[in-house]
Amino acid sequence: MKRTRFLPVIVSALALSLVSCDDKNSSAGSGMDSDGGTDTAFSGSVFEGAGEFIPCEHYFFADAEKDPNRESFAGASSDEATQLEESKGTVGMTCMNLNNPFFQLIAQEMEKAASAAGYTLKAMDGKGDAALQNTQIDEFITQKCDAIFLNPADSKATGSGVRAAHAAGIPVFTFDIQMEDIEVQKLVTYHVGSDNYQGGRLAGESMMKATGGIGKIGIINLPEANSCKKRVDGFKDYLTENNSKLEIVAELNGKGDRVKGAEVAADMLAAHGDLVGIFGINDPCALGAWASVKEAGKLEQITIIGFDGSPDGKIGVFEKKLYDTPMQFPGQMATKTVEAFLRYVAGDEL
Repeated sequence: MKRTRFLPVIVSALALSLVSCDDKNSSAGSGMDSDGGTDTAFSGSVFEGAGEFIPCEHYFFADAEKDPNRESFAGASSDEATQLEESKGTVGMTCMNLNNPFFQLIAQEMEKAASAAGYTLKAMDGKGDAALQNTQIDEFITQKCDAIFLNPADSKATGSGVRAAHAAGIPVFTFDIQMEDIEVQKLVTYHVGSDNYQGGRLAGESMMKATGGIGKIGIINLPEANSCKKRVDGFKDYLTENNSKLEIVAELNGKGDRVKGAEVAADMLAAHGDLVGIFGINDPCALGAWASVKEAGKLEQITIIGFDGSPDGKIGVFEKKLYDTPMQFPGQMATKTVEAFLRYVAGDEL
């Protein structure tokens, strides 16, 4: 793939916020071999291409009690980005939602790491719209960006943008969410994400522990995101492999949003008043579900588990709204993506 030189472009102001869903392919493992190297032969699903996956960790009340940083994401740095007089080039970045603190942090950390290496990061908000992201990718191509960092709002629909960038000779690095189409995965230069499948298994483990493994439960999902599908797969596989007697009676799309999460949780409760648990594929959905469970007067009956370990999710665990929020490390995700780009620029094999 050819490497295109760029004219420096002024950095777009980062309008930061968050939501999260990342993308991973491991089964019970962490995606790392015994020597600490990345193992791309994941058993959770097929992965075609170079990449690395960061294991998730449980985050329980005991963790929240002793965590002085529960209002911030682990892995974030407080140093200001190094400002250079002249940029080596520009990297275009688009993510599904810059109003989600998860992606805000990733954008901030990417900007710092890129700036320290002499590059300008132009971050754009995909607003959950794959068509908009494809347009943004076209803009990055026109601007002759040195690379594109992509967190797809839709794991399939942004494939056309990846194909266009590849045809233009611009490397694409995906983060958090992996592309769905295997042929498109092969066009991606590198992927960095969380081990969502493994994180989903952690959620399943917690649900069984909190409920005793018996009763009716619901899942608030986000099927447009490959990473979130893997969370659900890991959750279900853990229940099956451990002979759980939990019955999944509802799976509804919460769009990764707190308000929508509350709406679909209310629908679940209306149809199944005897639920004992709800798994939300991210913290906004889980916290939205908590609001509906509280409104229904069923807080003592229903266990809620989130995902991400976001600041709000951690506080939710501390306030005993959530039982667990399998934790991702967005700061690491951001810096590892920039590091992969710099290795690519240096001509190293990825």
